[in-house]
Amino acid sequence: MSAVRRATPEDAEELMRLRQVMIDSIFATRPAGAAESDTGWHAESLSVVRAKLADPEGDFAAFVVDQPGRAGKLAALVVGTLDYRIGRAGNPQGLIGHVFSVATDPDHRRRGYARASMEVLLDWFRERGAGSVDLNASAEAEPLYASLGFVRKPDPSMRLSL
Repeated sequence: MSAVRRATPEDAEELMRLRQVMIDSIFATRPAGAAESDTGWHAESLSVVRAKLADPEGDFAAFVVDQPGRAGKLAALVVGTLDYRIGRAGNPQGLIGHVFSVATDPDHRRRGYARASMEVLLDWFRERGAGSVDLNASAEAEPLYASLGFVRKPDPSMRLSL
């Protein structure tokens, strides 16, 4: 398997492509007559994504796996942020990780890329002092997250206590 690495500003367009793969998979059933994927927002988002990727000390991290044999193309990505909230029991520092983009290129699924990338992102959250990590899980992805220790909350989110 290819190594997981931290995404760089040069990966921004591929991050946007894989984010759209994730968005399209969540909203796969569109109403009759609905337009195909709206990607017009990508151009406006690229500069922000590049800036976030250029700040390795910031509260945003993306980890990726390159497509084997295809320079500049990504097979998988995970993206997360750290949020501060006033502390509480179990998380006195108040840092909470949030995973909001996990996507694998359709031609590269079932190879362990998402799992390997999630493990690296979870390590990043731990190193930063996060007390927990939240995400919203699709039914298809829930077994992966459960195997990593996430549990269902009363709402659609899941949490892993670190």
